[in-house]
Amino acid sequence: MKLYSYFRSSASYRVRIALNLKGLPYDTVPIHLLRNGGEQLTSEYRKLNPDGLVPALVADSPDDTSALTQSLAIIEYLDEVHPQRPLLPESAIDKAYVRGIALSIACDIHPLNNLRVLRYLVRELKVSEDDKNAWYRHWCEQGLAALEQTVSNDRRAGRFCYGDAPTLADCCLVPQIANAQRLNCDLLGMPTLMRINEACLALDAFAHASPAMQPDAE
Repeated sequence: MKLYSYFRSSASYRVRIALNLKGLPYDTVPIHLLRNGGEQLTSEYRKLNPDGLVPALVADSPDDTSALTQSLAIIEYLDEVHPQRPLLPESAIDKAYVRGIALSIACDIHPLNNLRVLRYLVRELKVSEDDKNAWYRHWCEQGLAALEQTVSNDRRAGRFCYGDAPTLADCCLVPQIANAQRLNCDLLGMPTLMRINEACLALDAFAHASPAMQPDAE
């Protein structure tokens, strides 16, 4: 498999974690989101992913004729094709709980702070760097505070977001915490999420997926 990835992309980070948890080998194809105006915007890459986003996964199955896009769709594909170490629970209600956590991050927090949104704020709306960072922290802190309530009040939380084995929820949580820490968000009121984050990072699958460990890390 080939994973088109940027070391600091949280969406790519999610997929790297999932691949590592399942012990699946893959080759990284770096796509630099800043160099030369953004390699993700080149016509060559957009043939692979018209959205001009990372990640994109080219699977090694003869049945797969195009690149897979969208991190959660890629992870669920991997979970179906490689069911060892499942990343979703068995019951429908528990699946919905885990997906709910993942979607809270991937659909509610992350899009507001994605690179193209931040660039638009600065380049088109002429928002200052300080105000841009305040925007980032506001939406990140608000979303994670709500998630803290959800996870800390649910009996299904264990060592990880769901029970004592990592799931799709943890694949999304750890990259978002990393982004929050990089932008100096206030995480003091989120002890449950931070405890889970530490438990995840103690595992090789998470540690080896971290931005600093990637071949294109700067």
